[in-house]
Amino acid sequence: MSYWLVKTEPDCYNWDSFVKDKRTMWDGVRNYQARNNMQAMEVGDKVLFYQTGDDKQVVGTAKVVKTAYPDPTTVEPAWVVVDLAPLQPLKNPVTLAQVKAQKGLADIALVKNGRLSVLPLTEEEFELIMSLSK
Repeated sequence: MSYWLVKTEPDCYNWDSFVKDKRTMWDGVRNYQARNNMQAMEVGDKVLFYQTGDDKQVVGTAKVVKTAYPDPTTVEPAWVVVDLAPLQPLKNPVTLAQVKAQKGLADIALVKNGRLSVLPLTEEEFELIMSLSK
């Protein structure tokens, strides 16, 4: 199993909408590194749902329910989507400031490459973020 973090603008798509929808196609990714990360996702992989904008916080967990397939929102064949389903909200959202304050998270792409919208995490990084939500 692999671990990931996906980022979204809450004005475009937020946690409450995700929960209401019960499943979503993660589309609109137009960065090759993020696309490559999506292509590496497998069904059952765990995902942290991060809201950008004013919030800048991890608010919930999700799982991959369908692996990469062509993005139907574009005619360009380079782009893909995956399907995600929500698992649970975090008891307490984990802010970007909290993430940056953790030595064990200093090298994650959320800190090093803040523009990347789909990024890998190690199991240890995933679990450390989860522990911050308690």
